[in-house]
Amino acid sequence: MSASVPHIPRWKTLFNSFRFVRDPLPLLQENVHNYGSTYRLHMGGLFPAIFTQNPGLIRHVLQKNHRNYIKSPVHFDKLAHFLGRGLLTSEGDFWLRQRRLIQPGFHRQRLAQLVPNMVSVIDEHLDGLNDRREAGPIDMYPEMMTLTFNVIARSIFSQSIPQHELDVLSKNITELQEFVIRQIRQPFLNPLFRINGALKRHEQLRDANNAITLSYIEARRNEEPHDDLLQMLLDARYEDTGEAMLPRQVQDEVTILFVAGHDTSANALAWFWYLLGRHPAVEARIREEISSLRGRAPEFSELSDFPYTLAAIEETMRLYPPAWITDRQAVTDDHYDGLDIPKGTYLITYFYGLHHNPTYWSEPEAFRPERFLASAKKEHEPYTYLPFGGGPRMCIGNHFSLMEMQLVVIRMLQRFKLRPVNEEKVVPLPLVTLRPRTPVWREMERAE
Repeated sequence: MSASVPHIPRWKTLFNSFRFVRDPLPLLQENVHNYGSTYRLHMGGLFPAIFTQNPGLIRHVLQKNHRNYIKSPVHFDKLAHFLGRGLLTSEGDFWLRQRRLIQPGFHRQRLAQLVPNMVSVIDEHLDGLNDRREAGPIDMYPEMMTLTFNVIARSIFSQSIPQHELDVLSKNITELQEFVIRQIRQPFLNPLFRINGALKRHEQLRDANNAITLSYIEARRNEEPHDDLLQMLLDARYEDTGEAMLPRQVQDEVTILFVAGHDTSANALAWFWYLLGRHPAVEARIREEISSLRGRAPEFSELSDFPYTLAAIEETMRLYPPAWITDRQAVTDDHYDGLDIPKGTYLITYFYGLHHNPTYWSEPEAFRPERFLASAKKEHEPYTYLPFGGGPRMCIGNHFSLMEMQLVVIRMLQRFKLRPVNEEKVVPLPLVTLRPRTPVWREMERAE
C-alpha cells in the first residue's frame, strides 16, 4: 500500500452524507472506483477517517494490532445508549472479562443442547406457514425475521414467550436500529433529535423492551434451572472473584443476544431464499444432499454431513454480508505499510466491497457455493471473507448462527418447494445489517 492515499474533501463528504443515508452502497462503490481501495475522508463530514477494503490493513486493525483500535465511540456509544453495555457495545478490560465469562455458552456442547428447542420453534413456525401459504405468495424477509427472533427467544428463555410480547420486542429493536443509523450517518442532526422529541420517543421504546426482558429474568430466579442461554448467564461466575453478574448486566447481555442473535441470521436467510430461487441447480443439489435424512430433523452431530448446504449459506453471506461495514478508532498513532494513522482516526472497514472484489474472488457477482467447500476454502486469502467480523472481537455467536441457518434451510426444504413470483432483482438496504430493500416473494408448495 502506498503511503500516499487519496483524500475526499470534507465539503464533499458532508454534501454526500444525505446520499449516504438514502443508499450508501452505490456511493461507496463509486468512491472505490474513483479513489481506490483505501482513501481518507471525514466521516459524516466531521471525523477524520480512513476507508479501506484492503485485507491486509483490515487484518492489521482487527487482529494484529487490535489493542490499538477501539470500537467507534460515534457508533457504539449510540448503540450502548439503547442496547445497554453488553458484549457488543463494551470495550477494554470490561469487554475481555465479559467475553471470557460468556464464551463457554457458545461451545459445541452447549450448542448441541439448544438444537431440540431450535427445531421445535422452526417446526412450529413452518406449521403456521403451511396454513398461510395458500392465501398467496410469502415475503421471506419478515418470515425469517419472525422465525429467527422466536428461535433466539426460545434459546434464551426456553419457555414460550407470548407472541404479542415477541412482536413488541422485535418491532422496537428494528425502530431503534433505524434511529441509531440516522444518528450515526448524520451526526449533525443529533441536536434536532433532542429538540423534536425523537430521542425521547426511542428511549421509551428501549425502556419498554427492558421491562419485558427484566420480567422474565426476575421470574427465572424463582424457577427450577433451565437448559438455555439465560441460565448460562445467571450461572456464570467471574474467574477473579467467583461472583455472578449483577441483574442489570444480565439484562444488557440478554438484550445484546436478542439483537445480534436474530438480525444477522434473518437477513442471511432472506438473501439465501432470494438466491436459491434464481439458481435451481443449487437447490437441487441441496435437496439431494439432505435426502438421506428422509424428512426428519438432523441431530447436531449430523450437520457436518451437509457441507454443500453450509457452503451455499456461506456464499450467500459473501454476496450479502449481514455485517457489511464496521469501524474502529485508533487509540495512539499507528502505521501500516507506510500509511500514517494518527491517533483518533476512524478506520472504516468495508466488508461488502471486500467480498465483491475481483482481486480476491473470481466472478465476484456469481453465486457459486463451491467456493466454500473444504478444498476451495484453503485457497482463500486471509481476511477476504468476514461475514462475522475478524480478530478477537469476531461475533461470539457465529457458530450458533450457522447452525440455526442450516436447521432452517433443511427443515424448510424438507417441507416446501419455494418458487419465485417474478424475476425482479432485489437490491440491498444497508442499515446496521444488510437487508433486502424490497420483498422477496415466494410461492410455496408442499414438498412431497
